[in-house]
Amino acid sequence: MSASEDCVDNSCHLPDIANEPHSGPNARLNWVGMSEIEMPVFLLNGKQERIQSIARVQAYVNLTDPKSKGIHMSRLYLAVDEMLAQDVITPALLRNIVTSFAKSHEGISDCAYLECRVDFFERRKSLKSQNTGWKSYKVRPIISLRHGKISTELSVEVPYSSTCPCSAALARDLIQQGFKTQFKGTENGSLNFDAVHEWLGTTEGISATPHSQRSMAQVRVKLNESVEDLPISRLIDQIEAALQTPVQAAVKREDEQEFARLNAANLMFCEDAARRLHATLDKDKTLDDFWIRVNHMESLHPHNAVAVVVKGIDEGYHDDPREFPQ
Repeated sequence: MSASEDCVDNSCHLPDIANEPHSGPNARLNWVGMSEIEMPVFLLNGKQERIQSIARVQAYVNLTDPKSKGIHMSRLYLAVDEMLAQDVITPALLRNIVTSFAKSHEGISDCAYLECRVDFFERRKSLKSQNTGWKSYKVRPIISLRHGKISTELSVEVPYSSTCPCSAALARDLIQQGFKTQFKGTENGSLNFDAVHEWLGTTEGISATPHSQRSMAQVRVKLNESVEDLPISRLIDQIEAALQTPVQAAVKREDEQEFARLNAANLMFCEDAARRLHATLDKDKTLDDFWIRVNHMESLHPHNAVAVVVKGIDEGYHDDPREFPQ
């Protein structure tokens, strides 16, 4: 084939600055690549149904050759475009993509990284009624190749409600004081059941309520190599079951009443929430490691209450208080 036939579009005659000799300070670079690549992706929900969403992708390789001017960013983008947007995201697909990143930069890179930030939508049942409603969860599949070793991770943010145990105790004390004032003089057996029942249904009867707030569990897990699909729904289910007070989408009166009951039955400080999640995830043998941060967005204070806990294995996640440590 002639040169003219091989370069019909004349692209091989265009200057390639990346291949020119590098001058200036020399240094190896930990990561080079792109962020905020918008890409349609497919995920599986809890019923194994294929759903589509939009991912914001980060794609990187390292630069081990200090004399190399740079990487070929178009190769990263084309790999993401050709592979990620065509099929359901699975650990195997993610592994193939980061492996292709490294192969396309053989000689100057030996590490690769891919992260997809996705809004995962799923219909969730109401607590008591037969209704369902859409809930959105922020999800991040993460895959990294470091010196021949691949790590598959998944992070998810799950909102829930938390009611302060201290505030609940103080509210109960005020209710007791109100009861004593209302029914003073009936200590000798003249207390009327119907009168007490009626009083408890008034605003004077329940004169104080504990403060509660929308809260957020941020969980990052390292998946065992045996995991074939991203367990997004299962992980969300585990978190919501451990905390017992998931926020609701479609709500009728019976659902709201049940939500109030669950909050009263599951009073928790941020420390309690973190320990509940630790106990649940520690039993899951498909998770090699996990990092948990719970955030209670206080209604009493202008700041948040936060607790962080990790599985606690050698060379595992560090107890980094930052949101989703790298």
